[in-house]
Amino acid sequence: MRVIMAGGGTGGHLFPGLAVAEEFRNRDPMAEILFVGTEAGIESRAVPAAGFPLETIPVRGLKGRGGRGLIDALYGVPASVCRSLKIIRRFRPDCVIGLGGYASGPVVAAARLTGVRSAIMEQNLRPGLTNRILGRAVNRIFTSYDGSAAFFPRGKVVETGNPVRWRKLPEVRPSGKFTLLIFGGSAGAHRINVGAVETMKGLVELASGIKVIHQTGAADLEWTKSAYAALPFEVELLPFIDKMDEAYARADLVVCRAGATTIAELTVFGKPAILIPYPYAADDHQRFNAEALKEQGAAEMILERELDGTKLTEQIRRHYLNRARLQAMGKAALGLGRPEAAKKIVDECYALVREA
Repeated sequence: MRVIMAGGGTGGHLFPGLAVAEEFRNRDPMAEILFVGTEAGIESRAVPAAGFPLETIPVRGLKGRGGRGLIDALYGVPASVCRSLKIIRRFRPDCVIGLGGYASGPVVAAARLTGVRSAIMEQNLRPGLTNRILGRAVNRIFTSYDGSAAFFPRGKVVETGNPVRWRKLPEVRPSGKFTLLIFGGSAGAHRINVGAVETMKGLVELASGIKVIHQTGAADLEWTKSAYAALPFEVELLPFIDKMDEAYARADLVVCRAGATTIAELTVFGKPAILIPYPYAADDHQRFNAEALKEQGAAEMILERELDGTKLTEQIRRHYLNRARLQAMGKAALGLGRPEAAKKIVDECYALVREA
């Protein structure tokens, strides 16, 4: 099997694709996987680090650009389609999988033009513009939520869940303390960092029983370090958590954004969470992701405009004092997890090629 994984830009798009690529490689060591993305996206670092080849195309996002930037971005679309056609003709894939993000568009379009079977992965409850357009051109659409089917043509959708990076969490030695994991994405989230520091000021009476693992992002590391130094908590401050699976394994409660990949990881591993959706995500999809977990009793949600030390402090204190409630949330999250998502997507891709 020869497969092109197209797209990325953010970890939310890329990491599920890496999980599927690993499943192809585990299924057949002779499988050849090629990633296609951009030089600016996270794939430029993460794909080679994972041991997969990467080729890049000059496409750029169209949203949020001025006049000159928009012209440059529009020029990049036909150039990227031409580049994608050359990549497909040289690599000769059996199928192309779009991971989401603007880099997936030209490659999936080129697959359609050359008659190569194709699919897209939609990680969010409400798909973004690129995937809504590509859904009309591809042969399969892999979704994480049942409700996503309403946005796509009937007969193409297969609800698989969203693949995660690890098959299981590592065993770790418990610290004996209630461990709080706080992060806001790979680059951190300033609003969450500010809210977290204010929150911990309100929990000092519980400091002897709480440990904090906080991914701040590089920009906020120094000031958060100074702020925590004045507080009596045991704290691990990191600009970026390389071994995220170990951090999840140690966590009793997670405070984080509500990106699709984070949601998938929380549910597969049954981690209770307080979700703070990023309010500027396309189509407000993080809020819909968070609401889906909240409705099932698997998480609580605080909108960023409502985030203050008092509200987050109250929720953390309540979970610290009521471990039964915390366990119930974790059990509900685990019931929503789809640990076989990568396997199901690979099964469907093999079936898609056989149909051809």
